[in-house]
Amino acid sequence: MNSEFTIAVHSLVYLAYLPEKMASSDMISDNVRTHSARVRKVMSALRKGGFVETREGSGGGYRLTLDPDSVTLADIYRVMAQGSLIPSWCSGSPEMDCVVGSNMNQVMFGIFCQAEKQLEEHFRGITISDVLKQIHAC
Repeated sequence: MNSEFTIAVHSLVYLAYLPEKMASSDMISDNVRTHSARVRKVMSALRKGGFVETREGSGGGYRLTLDPDSVTLADIYRVMAQGSLIPSWCSGSPEMDCVVGSNMNQVMFGIFCQAEKQLEEHFRGITISDVLKQIHAC
């Protein structure tokens, strides 16, 4: 899982929390506790995904465009991190004579794909509003 997913969830929950539902990248980065350039990169992906819109100039920033009750973590995961559970390298090689070495890559790929499907299914049941409610309960 990459940290951009966490930044995206945090940013969207923060926007849902704000009464005016608008925040600059500096405001978001202060709340997330990361560099504003990193936030802008994540927010750009969220804008392309239709989660936020931007307004330029004084008083501008990012605004949540979707209902926090309808945006799930699965929606965000698909935009920000889908495929991130699958490692970029796996042991073994299909050319090996050994049954273990020649099939490990294929088997592990299937295992990670199934894990990702289960993770997305879990995330489908959690909305931005749910996360904000959990935060208020702390």
